[in-house]
Amino acid sequence: MAAHMAVQLMSNGRRAASRWMRRAVCAAALIGATGAGPMAGAQTQGGTLHAVAQPEPPVVMIAVNQQTSTTYVASKMFESLLTYSFDLKPVPSLAKSWKISDDGLVYTFYLQPGVKWHDGKPFTADDVVFSVDKFLRKVHPRSRGVINTFIESITAIDDLTVEFKLKQPFSPFLAMFTNDSMPIVPKHLYDGTDYLSNPANQAPVGTGPFKFQEWKKGSHIVLVRNPDYWRKGQPYLDKIVFHVIPDAASRAVAFENNVVQVMRSLDVDNVDVKRLGAMPGVDSSSQGWEMLSPQAFMVMNQRKPPFDNVKVRQAVMHAINRDFIVKNIFFGLARVATGPVSSTTPFYDKDVPAFDYNPEKAKALIEESGVDVAATPIKLLASGSTYGSAWDRLDEYLRQSLEQVGFEVEIDPVDNAGWVQHLSNFDFDLALNWTAQYGDPGLGVSRLFLSSNIVKGSPFVNNEGYRNPRVDELLNQAAAEVSPAARQKLYSEAQKILVSDVALGYLFEFRNLTFYRSNIKNLVTTGIGLNESFADVSIEK
Repeated sequence: MAAHMAVQLMSNGRRAASRWMRRAVCAAALIGATGAGPMAGAQTQGGTLHAVAQPEPPVVMIAVNQQTSTTYVASKMFESLLTYSFDLKPVPSLAKSWKISDDGLVYTFYLQPGVKWHDGKPFTADDVVFSVDKFLRKVHPRSRGVINTFIESITAIDDLTVEFKLKQPFSPFLAMFTNDSMPIVPKHLYDGTDYLSNPANQAPVGTGPFKFQEWKKGSHIVLVRNPDYWRKGQPYLDKIVFHVIPDAASRAVAFENNVVQVMRSLDVDNVDVKRLGAMPGVDSSSQGWEMLSPQAFMVMNQRKPPFDNVKVRQAVMHAINRDFIVKNIFFGLARVATGPVSSTTPFYDKDVPAFDYNPEKAKALIEESGVDVAATPIKLLASGSTYGSAWDRLDEYLRQSLEQVGFEVEIDPVDNAGWVQHLSNFDFDLALNWTAQYGDPGLGVSRLFLSSNIVKGSPFVNNEGYRNPRVDELLNQAAAEVSPAARQKLYSEAQKILVSDVALGYLFEFRNLTFYRSNIKNLVTTGIGLNESFADVSIEK
């Protein structure tokens, strides 16, 4: 059935692709008129890079929204104090250097001189203090938990020196400063305002190598070169255009015809990945996901039946053939997840309870639970509009698998905005989601399970409503522990409990690729990959 649906979706997509292609070629020609693209013989300095924003982001202000597409676009405009190498070592960005006190409680950052905001105002330590101590502490769904729990104070020693004092040691602190976890925002535009409704969110002002120029909803987002960027001589590109192309087949056609020159495997249907990667003049890279190590999972709302019963959640895990999902829906571009920590992330432990594919065991667990699952129909939030056509097929596969063991399942056909709203407001029964791990469980994993992070407003927190005091204790202790061996012991115990409780329905770890035209240089240079600033990216003849 899943294979049949895949063929039908691709057939529909190909018809849409031809219509979109005619429009896109004209649009690309108009957009690139003032900046020669790679087909026009661009030199190393100059040119327009065409990419894809999938799905269209709800906003391109990275401090208020961290969806995949928002981060991809906004990371070219906003920076943090650090970035990270492929082996996740911190690398200077807005901070040129830093030091740590012997007791691990004081971090002092020395900022780059001569940095300006896109509106010409000087960037200073006051912006860093405001961003972390006020803005992010209030609105950032992931970082505010760490800020509120571990940071005692943030002080501007002078215009170019910032001091962070921690309440207690926090081992992954230096890994926090990615441009989506700790973006620095302009104090002069946001202080004293309603951060979420500030007009600057619609025309963002950052310190990055590219400035916001235009957003034509449903068509494209245009960023232009920042001539006053603090890294002299950079960026090399004149423009970056992010095309909004809702249909996966149309995105593949756009790449084939060089309308766009960069594609993530997330942007296309999995059946097209191998073919696009084999095209002449196309390079690919599996690097750039080291910091993220993303993992997909089912979110079961534990506030109400039937998922408030742990045996029902365990039954769901036995009803799902995750090997089938990896091999037949994601074409091997994934591996089955064993628990909440990805196998590429520090402190991973494979010695956790296992849930094999066993529908009969699923039925037995449902019977043991005493829950009449057929009497409690559930709605599965459609995820294809948010994550792509493969997720439509995954939705349908999950529906069929759960109905085979007794559930009544309806797929709720929400769009991307509806998906975000329902999940963020805990208004759902079952949903699919994926999040990044950010190099340490203290940053990317704990946020999904701590009871203190059951907060509305984001789809990337403890949306399922999981509460376990022992897990809270283990996760908080592990984050504060200095010894790696002690941290491993704490995280290992937490992983065993989380898997047994089916706090989330762990599905698979991504194995993502990036495709790009061979004349694009320095596209993937760090552990955050395409979420890097693109200051180094250039287009050769």
